[in-house]
Amino acid sequence: MKMLPGGAEAMKGQDLSKQEREFKHMEAMICGMTIKERRNPALLNAKRRIRVAKGSGVTVTELNTMMNKFSQMQQMMKKMGKFQKMMGKMGGGLPGMLRR
Repeated sequence: MKMLPGGAEAMKGQDLSKQEREFKHMEAMICGMTIKERRNPALLNAKRRIRVAKGSGVTVTELNTMMNKFSQMQQMMKKMGKFQKMMGKMGGGLPGMLRR
């Protein structure tokens, strides 16, 4: 986290043990999925979610929360991509971005 831009400032006063524990739970959930499920999270029906949750030591609710966060992040990244394409067509760009 410290190596990310603004990460050191964001970490000041934060309880890292909670964040690290949450990250380890996410890692366990992802490792509990099959390769097909990782590539296509829509495959995770109720039975598969129960299997992944049991295998990673979390509740189905925690797994659903992680999947919702992933979905929201995926949508946000798509919007950002569309925004950058639009700005590129207009000849602009985000300030501070290097053109290659």
